[in-house]
Amino acid sequence: MDEVTSQHWGLLPSGPDMWTAALWSPQARAVSVVVDGTPTSLTRGTDGTFRGTVMAPAAAAYVFDVDGTRIPDPAARQQSGDVHAPSLLTIPPQSTNTWTGRDWRDSVISEIHIGTFTKAGTFAAAAKKLPDLADLGINTVEVMPIAQFAGNRGWGYDGVLPYAVHPAYGTPEDFAAFVAAAHGLGMSVILDVVYNHFGPAGAYLHSISPDFFDANRTTPWGPAIDFTQRPVRAFFIQNAIMWVRDFGVDGLRLDAVHQIQDPSTPEFLAELSTQLRALNLPRPLHLIAEDERNLPHHRDAGVTDTQWNDDYHHSLHCLLTGENEGYYAPFAADPIRDLATALTEGHVDQGQPRPGQDAGAKPRGAPSGHLPPQAFVNANQTHDQIGNRALGERLIALSSPEAMQVAHAMLLTSPFVPMLFQGEEIGARTPFPFFCNFTGDLADAVRNGRLSEFSAFSGFDGALPDPLDPQTFHGARPYDAPPPDAADWRDLTARLLTWRRAVVLPLLHSGLTLARAQIIGPKALRVTWQFNTGLLNSTIQLGQPVPTGNWPAAQTQLSLGSPQDDFAFHTWIEQT
Repeated sequence: MDEVTSQHWGLLPSGPDMWTAALWSPQARAVSVVVDGTPTSLTRGTDGTFRGTVMAPAAAAYVFDVDGTRIPDPAARQQSGDVHAPSLLTIPPQSTNTWTGRDWRDSVISEIHIGTFTKAGTFAAAAKKLPDLADLGINTVEVMPIAQFAGNRGWGYDGVLPYAVHPAYGTPEDFAAFVAAAHGLGMSVILDVVYNHFGPAGAYLHSISPDFFDANRTTPWGPAIDFTQRPVRAFFIQNAIMWVRDFGVDGLRLDAVHQIQDPSTPEFLAELSTQLRALNLPRPLHLIAEDERNLPHHRDAGVTDTQWNDDYHHSLHCLLTGENEGYYAPFAADPIRDLATALTEGHVDQGQPRPGQDAGAKPRGAPSGHLPPQAFVNANQTHDQIGNRALGERLIALSSPEAMQVAHAMLLTSPFVPMLFQGEEIGARTPFPFFCNFTGDLADAVRNGRLSEFSAFSGFDGALPDPLDPQTFHGARPYDAPPPDAADWRDLTARLLTWRRAVVLPLLHSGLTLARAQIIGPKALRVTWQFNTGLLNSTIQLGQPVPTGNWPAAQTQLSLGSPQDDFAFHTWIEQT
Protein backbone atom coordinates (compact mmCIF):
# COMPACT_ATOMS: atom_id res chain seq x y z
CA MET A 1 0.00 0.00 0.00
CA ASP A 2 1.54 3.33 -1.06
CA GLU A 3 1.48 6.60 0.86
CA VAL A 4 -1.51 8.14 -0.91
CA THR A 5 -3.58 4.96 -0.78
CA SER A 6 -2.94 4.60 2.95
CA GLN A 7 -3.85 8.22 3.71
CA HIS A 8 -7.61 7.86 3.61
CA TRP A 9 -9.97 10.46 5.06
CA GLY A 10 -13.17 9.90 7.00
CA LEU A 11 -14.53 6.64 8.37
CA LEU A 12 -14.14 3.42 6.39
CA PRO A 13 -15.35 -0.04 7.44
CA SER A 14 -12.56 -2.29 8.76
CA GLY A 15 -14.60 -5.12 10.30
CA PRO A 16 -18.06 -5.92 11.70
CA ASP A 17 -19.31 -2.66 13.25
CA MET A 18 -15.70 -1.43 13.15
CA TRP A 19 -14.49 1.71 11.39
CA THR A 20 -11.06 3.22 10.76
CA ALA A 21 -11.20 6.99 11.27
CA ALA A 22 -8.85 9.65 9.91
CA LEU A 23 -8.96 13.45 9.79
CA TRP A 24 -6.14 15.81 8.84
CA SER A 25 -6.30 18.88 11.07
CA PRO A 26 -2.71 19.97 11.81
CA GLN A 27 -3.77 23.00 13.87
CA ALA A 28 -6.06 20.96 16.15
CA ARG A 29 -5.15 19.90 19.68
CA ALA A 30 -7.80 17.20 20.13
CA VAL A 31 -10.09 15.35 17.72
CA SER A 32 -12.71 12.73 18.45
CA VAL A 33 -15.50 10.96 16.60
CA VAL A 34 -18.88 11.30 18.28
CA VAL A 35 -21.39 8.56 17.40
CA ASP A 36 -24.88 9.04 18.81
CA GLY A 37 -23.42 11.17 21.61
CA THR A 38 -20.54 8.81 22.48
CA PRO A 39 -17.04 10.18 21.75
CA THR A 40 -14.00 8.15 20.68
CA SER A 41 -10.72 10.05 20.90
CA LEU A 42 -8.32 9.88 17.96
CA THR A 43 -4.52 9.90 18.15
CA ARG A 44 -2.52 12.61 16.46
CA GLY A 45 0.16 11.55 13.98
CA THR A 46 3.31 13.45 13.10
CA ASP A 47 1.72 14.80 9.91
CA GLY A 48 -1.27 16.28 11.75
CA THR A 49 -3.63 13.43 10.87
CA PHE A 50 -5.75 12.12 13.74
CA ARG A 51 -6.47 8.39 13.51
CA GLY A 52 -8.29 5.73 15.48
CA THR A 53 -10.83 2.92 15.51
CA VAL A 54 -14.53 3.49 16.14
CA MET A 55 -17.05 0.79 17.07
CA ALA A 56 -20.58 1.48 15.81
CA PRO A 57 -23.20 -0.03 13.49
CA ALA A 58 -23.59 1.02 9.88
CA ALA A 59 -26.03 3.91 9.32
CA ALA A 60 -25.27 5.42 12.74
CA ALA A 61 -24.99 9.21 12.79
CA TYR A 62 -21.63 10.74 13.69
CA VAL A 63 -19.66 13.98 13.71
CA PHE A 64 -16.06 14.98 14.26
CA ASP A 65 -15.33 17.03 17.37
CA VAL A 66 -12.35 19.28 16.64
CA ASP A 67 -11.27 21.22 19.73
CA GLY A 68 -14.88 21.41 20.86
CA THR A 69 -16.40 22.29 17.48
CA ARG A 70 -18.61 19.59 16.00
CA ILE A 71 -18.70 19.24 12.22
CA PRO A 72 -19.80 16.69 9.63
CA ASP A 73 -17.11 14.48 8.15
CA PRO A 74 -15.47 16.30 5.18
CA ALA A 75 -15.17 12.85 3.56
CA ALA A 76 -18.66 11.66 4.54
CA ARG A 77 -20.06 9.04 2.18
CA GLN A 78 -23.58 10.04 3.15
CA GLN A 79 -25.30 12.68 5.27
CA SER A 80 -28.27 12.42 7.58
CA GLY A 81 -29.54 15.71 6.17
CA ASP A 82 -28.05 18.83 4.61
CA VAL A 83 -24.35 19.77 4.46
CA HIS A 84 -24.42 20.89 8.11
CA ALA A 85 -26.05 17.73 9.47
CA PRO A 86 -24.29 14.74 11.05
CA SER A 87 -22.79 12.21 8.68
CA LEU A 88 -23.82 8.55 8.40
CA LEU A 89 -21.54 5.54 8.72
CA THR A 90 -21.75 4.09 5.23
CA ILE A 91 -20.41 0.90 3.68
CA PRO A 92 -19.25 1.82 0.16
CA PRO A 93 -21.01 0.04 -2.70
CA GLN A 94 -19.01 -2.63 -4.49
CA SER A 95 -19.21 -2.59 -8.27
CA THR A 96 -19.54 -6.21 -9.44
CA ASN A 97 -20.77 -5.89 -13.02
CA THR A 98 -18.68 -7.35 -15.82
CA TRP A 99 -18.85 -4.32 -18.11
CA THR A 100 -15.66 -4.11 -20.20
CA GLY A 101 -16.15 -0.55 -21.43
CA ARG A 102 -15.50 0.88 -24.85
CA ASP A 103 -12.80 2.37 -27.00
CA TRP A 104 -12.78 6.13 -26.41
CA ARG A 105 -12.79 6.80 -30.17
CA ASP A 106 -16.26 5.27 -30.40
CA SER A 107 -17.81 7.59 -27.80
CA VAL A 108 -20.87 9.75 -28.43
CA ILE A 109 -21.63 11.73 -25.28
CA SER A 110 -24.72 13.34 -23.79
CA GLU A 111 -24.00 15.71 -20.92
CA ILE A 112 -26.80 15.42 -18.36
CA HIS A 113 -27.79 17.14 -15.11
CA ILE A 114 -29.54 14.65 -12.83
CA GLY A 115 -31.84 17.23 -11.26
CA THR A 116 -33.34 18.39 -14.58
CA PHE A 117 -32.82 15.32 -16.79
CA THR A 118 -36.21 14.03 -15.60
CA LYS A 119 -39.18 15.51 -13.78
CA ALA A 120 -38.36 13.49 -10.65
CA GLY A 121 -34.73 14.60 -10.76
CA THR A 122 -33.34 11.38 -9.29
CA PHE A 123 -30.81 8.71 -10.24
CA ALA A 124 -33.61 6.15 -10.43
CA ALA A 125 -35.66 8.25 -12.85
CA ALA A 126 -32.57 9.06 -14.91
CA ALA A 127 -31.79 5.35 -15.26
CA LYS A 128 -35.24 4.80 -16.79
CA LYS A 129 -34.59 7.61 -19.29
CA LEU A 130 -31.27 6.21 -20.56
CA PRO A 131 -32.82 3.80 -23.12
CA ASP A 132 -34.14 6.83 -25.04
CA LEU A 133 -30.55 7.94 -25.58
CA ALA A 134 -29.17 4.47 -26.23
CA ASP A 135 -31.80 3.84 -28.92
CA LEU A 136 -30.44 6.81 -30.89
CA GLY A 137 -26.82 5.64 -30.72
CA ILE A 138 -25.68 7.83 -27.82
CA ASN A 139 -23.36 5.52 -25.89
CA THR A 140 -21.92 7.69 -23.11
CA VAL A 141 -23.42 9.97 -20.48
CA GLU A 142 -21.35 12.65 -18.79
CA VAL A 143 -23.05 13.39 -15.48
CA MET A 144 -22.68 16.88 -14.07
CA PRO A 145 -21.33 16.92 -10.48
CA ILE A 146 -23.31 14.95 -7.91
CA ALA A 147 -21.25 15.74 -4.79
CA GLN A 148 -23.43 17.20 -2.03
CA PHE A 149 -23.90 20.96 -2.03
CA ALA A 150 -25.96 23.37 0.06
CA GLY A 151 -29.68 23.29 -0.69
CA ASN A 152 -31.55 21.00 -3.06
CA ARG A 153 -31.15 22.78 -6.40
CA GLY A 154 -27.90 23.58 -8.15
CA TRP A 155 -25.59 22.81 -11.03
CA GLY A 156 -23.29 20.87 -8.70
CA TYR A 157 -20.14 22.97 -8.99
CA ASP A 158 -20.63 24.35 -5.47
CA GLY A 159 -20.14 20.97 -3.81
CA VAL A 160 -18.60 20.84 -0.32
CA LEU A 161 -18.79 17.11 0.46
CA PRO A 162 -17.04 15.46 -2.49
CA TYR A 163 -17.56 11.89 -1.25
CA ALA A 164 -21.32 12.19 -0.57
CA VAL A 165 -23.89 11.95 -3.35
CA HIS A 166 -26.37 14.81 -3.35
CA PRO A 167 -29.37 13.49 -1.38
CA ALA A 168 -31.97 15.17 -3.61
CA TYR A 169 -30.80 12.76 -6.33
CA GLY A 170 -30.83 9.61 -4.19
CA THR A 171 -28.53 7.42 -2.15
CA PRO A 172 -25.08 5.99 -2.93
CA GLU A 173 -26.81 2.72 -3.82
CA ASP A 174 -29.07 4.62 -6.24
CA PHE A 175 -26.09 6.07 -8.07
CA ALA A 176 -24.41 2.66 -8.23
CA ALA A 177 -27.64 1.29 -9.72
CA PHE A 178 -27.70 4.13 -12.27
CA VAL A 179 -24.17 3.23 -13.39
CA ALA A 180 -25.08 -0.46 -13.60
CA ALA A 181 -28.20 0.39 -15.64
CA ALA A 182 -26.11 2.42 -18.09
CA HIS A 183 -23.62 -0.42 -18.46
CA GLY A 184 -26.49 -2.82 -19.06
CA LEU A 185 -27.47 -0.69 -22.05
CA GLY A 186 -23.90 -0.62 -23.36
CA MET A 187 -23.40 2.95 -22.17
CA SER A 188 -20.35 4.39 -20.44
CA VAL A 189 -20.65 6.82 -17.51
CA ILE A 190 -18.31 9.79 -17.08
CA LEU A 191 -18.65 11.73 -13.82
CA ASP A 192 -17.86 15.44 -13.62
CA VAL A 193 -15.76 16.15 -10.51
CA VAL A 194 -14.63 19.47 -9.04
CA TYR A 195 -11.19 19.37 -7.45
CA ASN A 196 -10.25 23.05 -7.79
CA HIS A 197 -12.46 24.70 -5.14
CA PHE A 198 -15.25 24.16 -2.62
CA GLY A 199 -18.65 25.82 -2.61
CA PRO A 200 -19.45 28.85 -0.43
CA ALA A 201 -21.71 27.12 2.11
CA GLY A 202 -20.86 24.15 4.31
CA ALA A 203 -17.14 23.71 3.63
CA TYR A 204 -15.86 23.15 7.18
CA LEU A 205 -12.33 22.36 5.99
CA HIS A 206 -11.65 26.10 6.02
CA SER A 207 -11.97 26.18 9.80
CA ILE A 208 -10.50 22.82 10.82
CA SER A 209 -7.73 22.50 8.19
CA PRO A 210 -6.73 25.97 6.96
CA ASP A 211 -3.52 24.47 5.54
CA PHE A 212 -5.72 22.66 3.02
CA PHE A 213 -5.86 25.98 1.14
CA ASP A 214 -3.27 28.16 -0.58
CA ALA A 215 -3.20 31.47 1.29
CA ASN A 216 -1.45 33.17 -1.64
CA ARG A 217 -3.99 32.36 -4.32
CA THR A 218 -7.70 32.39 -5.00
CA THR A 219 -9.91 31.09 -7.80
CA PRO A 220 -12.92 32.83 -9.38
CA TRP A 221 -15.10 30.65 -7.13
CA GLY A 222 -13.29 30.79 -3.81
CA PRO A 223 -9.99 30.00 -2.04
CA ALA A 224 -7.49 27.94 -4.01
CA ILE A 225 -6.38 24.53 -2.79
CA ASP A 226 -2.79 23.69 -1.80
CA PHE A 227 -1.92 20.55 -3.74
CA THR A 228 1.62 20.47 -2.38
CA GLN A 229 0.21 19.00 0.85
CA ARG A 230 0.25 15.19 0.80
CA PRO A 231 -3.01 14.79 2.77
CA VAL A 232 -4.73 17.19 0.35
CA ARG A 233 -3.61 15.14 -2.64
CA ALA A 234 -4.79 11.98 -0.87
CA PHE A 235 -8.21 13.55 -0.20
CA PHE A 236 -8.92 14.00 -3.90
CA ILE A 237 -7.11 10.93 -5.23
CA GLN A 238 -9.05 8.70 -2.84
CA ASN A 239 -12.23 10.43 -3.95
CA ALA A 240 -11.47 9.67 -7.60
CA ILE A 241 -10.65 6.06 -6.75
CA MET A 242 -13.98 5.76 -4.92
CA TRP A 243 -16.02 6.82 -7.94
CA VAL A 244 -14.12 4.59 -10.34
CA ARG A 245 -13.61 1.49 -8.18
CA ASP A 246 -16.64 1.45 -5.88
CA PHE A 247 -19.29 2.92 -8.17
CA GLY A 248 -17.88 1.64 -11.46
CA VAL A 249 -17.81 4.88 -13.44
CA ASP A 250 -15.78 4.72 -16.65
CA GLY A 251 -13.98 8.01 -16.23
CA LEU A 252 -13.93 11.51 -14.84
CA ARG A 253 -14.36 14.94 -16.33
CA LEU A 254 -11.93 17.12 -14.37
CA ASP A 255 -13.39 20.60 -13.95
CA ALA A 256 -11.22 23.68 -14.61
CA VAL A 257 -7.82 22.02 -14.19
CA HIS A 258 -6.15 25.35 -15.00
CA GLN A 259 -7.05 26.28 -11.41
CA ILE A 260 -5.24 23.21 -10.06
CA GLN A 261 -1.78 24.71 -9.72
CA ASP A 262 0.92 22.50 -8.28
CA PRO A 263 4.72 22.89 -8.53
CA SER A 264 5.32 19.42 -7.09
CA THR A 265 6.93 16.52 -8.93
CA PRO A 266 4.90 14.65 -9.88
CA GLU A 267 2.18 17.24 -10.14
CA PHE A 268 -1.20 16.37 -8.68
CA LEU A 269 -2.92 15.54 -11.98
CA ALA A 270 -0.11 13.21 -13.01
CA GLU A 271 -0.28 11.39 -9.68
CA LEU A 272 -4.07 11.20 -9.87
CA SER A 273 -3.83 9.64 -13.33
CA THR A 274 -1.14 7.17 -12.26
CA GLN A 275 -3.11 6.03 -9.21
CA LEU A 276 -6.32 5.54 -11.19
CA ARG A 277 -4.63 3.65 -14.00
CA ALA A 278 -2.91 1.40 -11.44
CA LEU A 279 -6.33 0.02 -10.43
CA ASN A 280 -6.10 -2.41 -13.37
CA LEU A 281 -9.78 -2.11 -14.18
CA PRO A 282 -11.47 -4.57 -16.56
CA ARG A 283 -12.44 -1.58 -18.71
CA PRO A 284 -10.68 1.44 -20.22
CA LEU A 285 -10.39 4.51 -18.00
CA HIS A 286 -11.14 7.88 -19.57
CA LEU A 287 -9.91 11.18 -18.09
CA ILE A 288 -11.35 14.34 -19.64
CA ALA A 289 -9.94 17.76 -18.79
CA GLU A 290 -11.49 21.18 -18.91
CA ASP A 291 -8.47 23.45 -19.35
CA GLU A 292 -8.74 26.96 -20.74
CA ARG A 293 -4.97 27.10 -21.31
CA ASN A 294 -5.21 24.96 -24.50
CA LEU A 295 -2.02 23.11 -23.61
CA PRO A 296 -1.51 19.59 -25.03
CA HIS A 297 1.12 18.44 -22.53
CA HIS A 298 -1.20 16.35 -20.35
CA ARG A 299 -2.58 14.54 -23.39
CA ASP A 300 0.91 14.06 -24.85
CA ALA A 301 2.05 12.46 -21.58
CA GLY A 302 -1.04 10.29 -21.16
CA VAL A 303 -2.08 12.10 -17.98
CA THR A 304 -5.45 12.87 -19.54
CA ASP A 305 -7.00 11.28 -22.60
CA THR A 306 -8.95 14.17 -24.02
CA GLN A 307 -10.12 17.74 -23.40
CA TRP A 308 -13.19 19.85 -23.95
CA ASN A 309 -12.51 21.97 -27.04
CA ASP A 310 -14.28 25.25 -26.39
CA ASP A 311 -12.53 26.82 -29.39
CA TYR A 312 -14.69 24.72 -31.69
CA HIS A 313 -17.84 25.93 -29.91
CA HIS A 314 -16.78 29.58 -29.88
CA SER A 315 -16.02 29.56 -33.62
CA LEU A 316 -19.39 28.05 -34.47
CA HIS A 317 -21.25 30.29 -32.04
CA CYS A 318 -19.76 33.47 -33.50
CA LEU A 319 -20.43 32.30 -37.04
CA LEU A 320 -24.12 31.64 -36.33
CA THR A 321 -24.87 34.56 -33.99
CA GLY A 322 -22.43 37.36 -34.83
CA GLU A 323 -21.76 37.88 -31.12
CA ASN A 324 -18.41 39.50 -30.38
CA GLU A 325 -18.20 40.35 -26.67
CA GLY A 326 -16.31 38.76 -23.81
CA TYR A 327 -14.46 35.56 -24.64
CA TYR A 328 -16.12 35.51 -28.07
CA ALA A 329 -14.17 38.59 -29.21
CA PRO A 330 -11.11 36.76 -30.64
CA PHE A 331 -13.37 34.32 -32.51
CA ALA A 332 -15.63 36.99 -34.01
CA ALA A 333 -13.01 38.43 -36.38
CA ASP A 334 -12.94 35.44 -38.77
CA PRO A 335 -15.12 32.65 -37.39
CA ILE A 336 -15.16 30.54 -40.56
CA ARG A 337 -11.37 30.39 -40.58
CA ASP A 338 -11.34 29.57 -36.88
CA LEU A 339 -13.89 26.81 -37.46
CA ALA A 340 -11.71 25.41 -40.23
CA THR A 341 -8.77 25.35 -37.81
CA ALA A 342 -10.84 23.67 -35.10
CA LEU A 343 -11.93 20.95 -37.53
CA THR A 344 -8.39 20.21 -38.69
CA GLU A 345 -6.09 21.01 -35.75
CA GLY A 346 -8.34 20.89 -32.68
CA HIS A 347 -7.60 24.08 -30.78
CA VAL A 348 -7.72 27.46 -32.51
CA ASP A 349 -5.63 29.36 -29.97
CA GLN A 350 -2.21 27.72 -30.25
CA GLY A 351 0.07 30.37 -28.78
CA GLN A 352 -0.31 32.92 -31.57
CA PRO A 353 -1.54 36.54 -31.12
CA ARG A 354 -5.29 36.80 -31.67
CA PRO A 355 -7.56 39.65 -32.79
CA GLY A 356 -9.81 41.01 -30.08
CA GLN A 357 -7.43 39.97 -27.32
CA ASP A 358 -7.08 42.29 -24.36
CA ALA A 359 -4.04 44.55 -24.64
CA GLY A 360 -1.07 42.93 -22.96
CA ALA A 361 -2.76 39.53 -22.69
CA LYS A 362 -0.45 36.58 -23.08
CA PRO A 363 -1.26 34.40 -26.10
CA ARG A 364 -3.08 31.25 -25.12
CA GLY A 365 -2.26 27.68 -26.06
CA ALA A 366 0.36 25.64 -27.87
CA PRO A 367 0.35 23.68 -31.17
CA SER A 368 -2.23 20.89 -31.08
CA GLY A 369 -2.43 19.64 -34.67
CA HIS A 370 -0.34 16.56 -33.84
CA LEU A 371 -2.98 15.20 -31.46
CA PRO A 372 -5.46 12.57 -32.71
CA PRO A 373 -9.14 13.51 -33.11
CA GLN A 374 -10.15 11.62 -29.97
CA ALA A 375 -8.01 14.03 -27.92
CA PHE A 376 -10.76 16.64 -28.37
CA VAL A 377 -14.38 16.64 -27.19
CA ASN A 378 -16.34 18.96 -29.46
CA ALA A 379 -19.77 20.32 -28.56
CA ASN A 380 -22.20 22.76 -30.13
CA GLN A 381 -23.73 23.36 -26.70
CA THR A 382 -22.67 22.61 -23.10
CA HIS A 383 -24.02 23.50 -19.69
CA ASP A 384 -21.36 26.25 -19.52
CA GLN A 385 -22.03 27.87 -22.86
CA ILE A 386 -25.80 27.81 -22.40
CA GLY A 387 -26.04 28.45 -18.68
CA ASN A 388 -23.46 31.21 -18.45
CA ARG A 389 -25.62 33.45 -20.60
CA ALA A 390 -27.97 35.88 -18.87
CA LEU A 391 -31.10 34.03 -20.00
CA GLY A 392 -29.58 30.59 -20.52
CA GLU A 393 -30.63 30.34 -24.16
CA ARG A 394 -29.60 27.40 -26.29
CA LEU A 395 -27.82 28.07 -29.57
CA ILE A 396 -30.88 26.95 -31.53
CA ALA A 397 -32.81 29.86 -29.98
CA LEU A 398 -30.09 32.30 -31.04
CA SER A 399 -29.83 31.03 -34.62
CA SER A 400 -32.37 28.78 -36.37
CA PRO A 401 -33.37 25.11 -36.56
CA GLU A 402 -31.94 24.94 -40.09
CA ALA A 403 -28.57 26.24 -38.94
CA MET A 404 -28.49 23.89 -35.96
CA GLN A 405 -29.35 20.84 -38.06
CA VAL A 406 -26.27 21.52 -40.17
CA ALA A 407 -24.17 22.10 -37.05
CA HIS A 408 -25.62 18.87 -35.62
CA ALA A 409 -24.57 16.96 -38.72
CA MET A 410 -21.11 18.51 -38.68
CA LEU A 411 -20.63 17.59 -35.03
CA LEU A 412 -21.86 14.00 -35.21
CA THR A 413 -20.06 13.02 -38.43
CA SER A 414 -16.64 14.59 -37.83
CA PRO A 415 -13.90 12.36 -36.35
CA PHE A 416 -13.69 14.18 -33.00
CA VAL A 417 -15.56 12.90 -29.94
CA PRO A 418 -18.98 14.60 -30.10
CA MET A 419 -20.90 15.73 -27.05
CA LEU A 420 -24.53 16.85 -26.89
CA PHE A 421 -26.23 18.62 -24.00
CA GLN A 422 -29.38 16.99 -22.64
CA GLY A 423 -32.29 17.54 -25.02
CA GLU A 424 -30.10 18.56 -27.94
CA GLU A 425 -30.80 15.24 -29.63
CA ILE A 426 -34.47 16.26 -29.95
CA GLY A 427 -33.85 19.91 -30.83
CA ALA A 428 -34.87 21.18 -27.37
CA ARG A 429 -35.31 24.95 -27.01
CA THR A 430 -35.53 24.76 -23.22
CA PRO A 431 -33.15 27.23 -21.55
CA PHE A 432 -30.65 26.11 -18.94
CA PRO A 433 -30.08 29.21 -16.79
CA PHE A 434 -27.99 29.23 -13.64
CA PHE A 435 -29.95 28.11 -10.56
CA CYS A 436 -29.14 27.44 -6.92
CA ASN A 437 -30.79 27.09 -3.53
CA PHE A 438 -28.79 29.29 -1.17
CA THR A 439 -30.36 31.32 1.63
CA GLY A 440 -29.84 34.61 3.44
CA ASP A 441 -26.95 36.90 2.54
CA LEU A 442 -25.42 34.32 0.21
CA ALA A 443 -28.62 34.20 -1.85
CA ASP A 444 -28.60 38.00 -2.17
CA ALA A 445 -24.92 37.94 -3.12
CA VAL A 446 -25.62 35.46 -5.93
CA ARG A 447 -28.48 37.56 -7.30
CA ASN A 448 -26.45 40.76 -7.18
CA GLY A 449 -23.38 39.07 -8.59
CA ARG A 450 -25.28 37.78 -11.61
CA LEU A 451 -26.69 41.24 -12.31
CA SER A 452 -23.27 42.83 -12.02
CA GLU A 453 -21.69 40.19 -14.28
CA PHE A 454 -24.07 40.77 -17.17
CA SER A 455 -24.47 44.54 -16.83
CA ALA A 456 -21.22 45.00 -18.77
CA PHE A 457 -22.72 43.44 -21.92
CA SER A 458 -24.23 45.84 -24.42
CA GLY A 459 -27.44 43.92 -25.08
CA PHE A 460 -28.33 43.24 -21.46
CA ASP A 461 -31.57 44.98 -20.43
CA GLY A 462 -31.60 43.93 -16.79
CA ALA A 463 -33.94 40.98 -17.27
CA LEU A 464 -32.52 37.94 -15.53
CA PRO A 465 -34.12 34.74 -14.27
CA ASP A 466 -33.94 34.64 -10.49
CA PRO A 467 -31.47 31.82 -9.77
CA LEU A 468 -33.16 31.21 -6.40
CA ASP A 469 -36.68 30.85 -7.83
CA PRO A 470 -37.69 27.15 -8.00
CA GLN A 471 -39.31 27.84 -11.36
CA THR A 472 -35.91 28.70 -12.85
CA PHE A 473 -34.86 25.16 -11.97
CA HIS A 474 -38.10 23.49 -13.07
CA GLY A 475 -38.09 25.39 -16.36
CA ALA A 476 -34.70 23.90 -17.27
CA ARG A 477 -36.09 20.38 -17.82
CA PRO A 478 -35.78 19.74 -21.58
CA TYR A 479 -38.10 16.74 -21.85
CA ASP A 480 -41.16 18.09 -20.02
CA ALA A 481 -42.46 19.78 -23.17
CA PRO A 482 -40.61 18.49 -26.27
CA PRO A 483 -40.57 20.85 -29.27
CA PRO A 484 -43.02 20.20 -32.13
CA ASP A 485 -40.21 18.91 -34.34
CA ALA A 486 -38.75 16.57 -31.71
CA ALA A 487 -39.51 13.46 -33.79
CA ASP A 488 -37.70 14.93 -36.79
CA TRP A 489 -34.69 15.72 -34.62
CA ARG A 490 -34.66 12.21 -33.16
CA ASP A 491 -34.73 10.75 -36.66
CA LEU A 492 -31.89 13.04 -37.73
CA THR A 493 -29.80 12.14 -34.68
CA ALA A 494 -30.32 8.42 -35.28
CA ARG A 495 -29.50 8.77 -38.97
CA LEU A 496 -26.29 10.68 -38.30
CA LEU A 497 -25.12 8.28 -35.62
CA THR A 498 -25.86 5.27 -37.82
CA TRP A 499 -23.61 6.87 -40.45
CA ARG A 500 -20.97 7.55 -37.83
CA ARG A 501 -20.87 3.92 -36.69
CA ALA A 502 -20.92 2.43 -40.17
CA VAL A 503 -18.66 4.85 -42.04
CA VAL A 504 -16.69 7.21 -39.81
CA LEU A 505 -15.52 4.83 -37.08
CA PRO A 506 -13.83 2.31 -39.42
CA LEU A 507 -11.87 5.18 -40.94
CA LEU A 508 -11.04 6.63 -37.53
CA HIS A 509 -9.73 3.29 -36.29
CA SER A 510 -7.40 3.05 -39.29
CA GLY A 511 -5.61 6.23 -38.17
CA LEU A 512 -5.74 9.87 -39.30
CA THR A 513 -2.79 10.96 -41.41
CA LEU A 514 -3.79 14.46 -42.60
CA ALA A 515 -6.57 17.03 -42.24
CA ARG A 516 -7.13 20.07 -44.43
CA ALA A 517 -9.88 22.62 -44.95
CA GLN A 518 -10.81 24.90 -47.82
CA ILE A 519 -12.84 28.02 -47.12
CA ILE A 520 -15.29 28.30 -50.02
CA GLY A 521 -17.15 31.36 -48.76
CA PRO A 522 -17.64 33.61 -45.72
CA LYS A 523 -19.92 30.97 -44.20
CA ALA A 524 -19.00 27.76 -45.99
CA LEU A 525 -16.08 25.38 -46.01
CA ARG A 526 -15.00 21.97 -47.21
CA VAL A 527 -13.00 19.70 -44.92
CA THR A 528 -11.07 16.55 -45.79
CA TRP A 529 -9.74 14.10 -43.24
CA GLN A 530 -7.31 11.61 -44.73
CA PHE A 531 -7.13 8.23 -43.02
CA ASN A 532 -5.07 5.17 -43.81
CA THR A 533 -8.07 3.51 -45.46
CA GLY A 534 -9.83 6.43 -47.10
CA LEU A 535 -10.90 10.07 -47.18
CA LEU A 536 -13.78 11.58 -45.21
CA ASN A 537 -15.02 14.80 -46.82
CA SER A 538 -17.62 17.31 -45.66
CA THR A 539 -19.08 20.40 -47.28
CA ILE A 540 -20.57 22.61 -44.57
CA GLN A 541 -22.89 25.50 -45.48
CA LEU A 542 -23.69 27.67 -42.48
CA GLY A 543 -25.33 30.65 -44.13
CA GLN A 544 -24.60 30.54 -47.86
CA PRO A 545 -24.91 28.20 -50.86
CA VAL A 546 -21.93 26.45 -52.42
CA PRO A 547 -20.48 28.90 -55.00
CA THR A 548 -20.17 26.16 -57.64
CA GLY A 549 -23.81 25.17 -57.19
CA ASN A 550 -23.10 21.46 -56.85
CA TRP A 551 -21.63 18.81 -54.61
CA PRO A 552 -19.22 16.04 -55.61
CA ALA A 553 -20.99 12.77 -56.37
CA ALA A 554 -19.93 9.69 -54.43
CA GLN A 555 -21.12 6.15 -53.89
CA THR A 556 -21.15 6.56 -50.09
CA GLN A 557 -22.64 9.88 -49.06
CA LEU A 558 -25.06 11.61 -46.69
CA SER A 559 -26.73 14.97 -47.31
CA LEU A 560 -28.98 17.55 -45.69
CA GLY A 561 -30.53 20.10 -48.04
CA SER A 562 -28.98 21.00 -51.38
CA PRO A 563 -25.96 22.96 -52.67
CA GLN A 564 -28.31 25.86 -53.42
CA ASP A 565 -29.48 26.20 -49.81
CA ASP A 566 -27.98 28.64 -47.32
CA PHE A 567 -27.86 25.89 -44.71
CA ALA A 568 -26.88 22.47 -45.98
CA PHE A 569 -24.45 19.64 -45.37
CA HIS A 570 -22.89 16.97 -47.54
CA THR A 571 -20.41 14.32 -46.46
CA TRP A 572 -18.91 11.56 -48.57
CA ILE A 573 -16.22 8.89 -48.58
CA GLU A 574 -13.40 8.22 -51.01
CA GLN A 575 -11.74 4.84 -50.58
CA THR A 576 -7.97 4.58 -51.03
